[in-house]
Amino acid sequence: MKRRDFSVSAAAAAATAVTAITASALSFPALAQPAPFKEGKDYAKLAKPVPPSAPAGKVDVIEFFWYNCTHCNEFEPSLARWIATAPKNAHVQRVPVAFNASFAAQQKLYYTLEGMGKVDELHARVFRTIHVERKNLSKEDAIFAWAAAQPGMDMAKFKEIYNSFTVSSQVRRATQLQEAYGVEGVPSIGVAGRYYTDGTMAGSMPAVLTVVNHLIGLSAKA
Repeated sequence: MKRRDFSVSAAAAAATAVTAITASALSFPALAQPAPFKEGKDYAKLAKPVPPSAPAGKVDVIEFFWYNCTHCNEFEPSLARWIATAPKNAHVQRVPVAFNASFAAQQKLYYTLEGMGKVDELHARVFRTIHVERKNLSKEDAIFAWAAAQPGMDMAKFKEIYNSFTVSSQVRRATQLQEAYGVEGVPSIGVAGRYYTDGTMAGSMPAVLTVVNHLIGLSAKA
């Protein structure tokens, strides 16, 4: 989904949108197969590099996403499988975007789950709640109600982290990264503070992961 597709009204409508996931959408290309990737076609090189946050010897790989985005929901299983077998020098992080102020609640939701160590457990469940169960999690009260329904959730801790300075700072940082990488749509991926790619450039979102593997190798050599 591209930035131009979003507005406050569109965001509300997209909260309950569901798109069928085809087998081809989730199929994995053979990541080991060589392919001729070209700058300006399969990926873009940033005019101004973004300072890396990865530890020494690691390469930043950032997925930009939005929970309400149908394409992000479709991409998540492929991304999760890729993360499990990603190059050892890849430092993977997810960054929730905000194309307008209505996205902030879900940005805080993601960083709260991260702060509680529950991303692995609940990240995919958020997507399922929105895109399969068709529940709207765009507002804070709906997010709190959803969190309270999750087994074993400490709601006092959830609300404390959700409203914390740390999460607010992470949301600001997410916006800075989104702007620095020139994100125009989601899902999309930034690599090493130097490269940016998405499904439009690579031809499909599964193909993006092949490009990302190439860019990780390119960055490691550099």
